[in-house]
Amino acid sequence: MWRDLLLVGIGGGVGSMLRFLTSRFAVRFIHHEWLFVGTFIANIVGCLLIGLFSGWILSHQPENQSFRLLMIVGFCGGYTTFSTFAFENLRLIEMNQWGLFTLYTTASIVFGLLSVWAGMKLGHLV
Repeated sequence: MWRDLLLVGIGGGVGSMLRFLTSRFAVRFIHHEWLFVGTFIANIVGCLLIGLFSGWILSHQPENQSFRLLMIVGFCGGYTTFSTFAFENLRLIEMNQWGLFTLYTTASIVFGLLSVWAGMKLGHLV
């Protein structure tokens, strides 16, 4: 258990630092009104990476839990949770779970936006 936590923590730490650098790098080249582009880039790159890592591990070493924990759960999770969201939705599509896919995607977006709005409103009260 401790080994697994350490792998996830190391991967997550490196992923979080890379996300910070990705955002900082994007801000240097993009107009300040487009600050969200750093997040967009991190999300899309994260989706590509989780796809590459998942495809590789499923094809070459499906039993390699250490790699999965370090790179998929840890690194991609630290770099962006959007990659995990996209991966989970792709799996639902592959399993023909269209109703659950629609519910999960819609609920995640709607409740995510509502939660950010509510958190911002509550943050102004505190």
